[in-house]
Amino acid sequence: MLFGEKTATEKRAEFRKTLASGKLMQFPGAHAPLVALLIQEKGFDGVYISGAALSADLGLPDIGLTTLSEVVNRGRQIVRVTDLPSMIDIDTGFGEVMNAARTIQEIEEAGIAGCHIEDQLNPKRCGHLDNKIIVSRDEMVQKIRAAADAKRDPNFLLMARTDAKASEGMEAAIDRAKAYVDAGADAIFPEAMNSGADFERFRKEFDVPLLANLTEFGKTPLLTTTQLEDLGYNMVIYPVTTMRLAMAAVEEGLDTLKQAGTQANSVGKMMTRQRLYDVIQYEDYNQFDKNLYNFKL
Repeated sequence: MLFGEKTATEKRAEFRKTLASGKLMQFPGAHAPLVALLIQEKGFDGVYISGAALSADLGLPDIGLTTLSEVVNRGRQIVRVTDLPSMIDIDTGFGEVMNAARTIQEIEEAGIAGCHIEDQLNPKRCGHLDNKIIVSRDEMVQKIRAAADAKRDPNFLLMARTDAKASEGMEAAIDRAKAYVDAGADAIFPEAMNSGADFERFRKEFDVPLLANLTEFGKTPLLTTTQLEDLGYNMVIYPVTTMRLAMAAVEEGLDTLKQAGTQANSVGKMMTRQRLYDVIQYEDYNQFDKNLYNFKL
């Protein structure tokens, strides 16, 4: 009830095993534990904790304003409710080399299965916006090495994200990603690919797991799972999909309430009380309480 049944160690080991199988794993974004419960119920492979979604949920733009403690605490809240592996966005590592090492240990302690760290200069920008500034390759390699050394569970997945394609070109992005793998990255996240051909080009250069980011309204086409499987990708994230769906519904409902003076016409679009109780396992908690209340020696 309060927590998932699997330990963090078990989730990480299963995550690594599935990645090694070559199967494409789908990770929808969850900005709240309630969303993670639905992701698990619907049969997805994992939960993605997006920096952009977390920032938006706090009413902030995705420019590196969130703190390590905010991200770790939200991550812990989300992963505790699910038996699925989780990947979290740690932006640029919340500081320099030593900060990146501490970040890894904090999120590993929180029970998260893996993370990705990016090579942008802080303050960063959303990966699908223009005019991103990239740190030097050597500086990012140092962060990756420190992060890799900080891991305590060998199955914790350290993924390096490169935003270099937009500013330095595809060959430079590939060169950087290879250096990141040599420095200790377990997987690579090539950000803001413009086509299936871009994804294919990256795949030809690497034998480590690769992640595709299919965020809406960005630079990347919304490829199907079949297309991504054919391209040989191991993971796909949908970072802000659930939040965008939810916020569109909230906005529509608020407009209706304001204009009509009642929410009556929106009730048919709402998750029912019973459905919500089912998702959060309300009856299990109720039964637990009854069993204790009625307990006799």
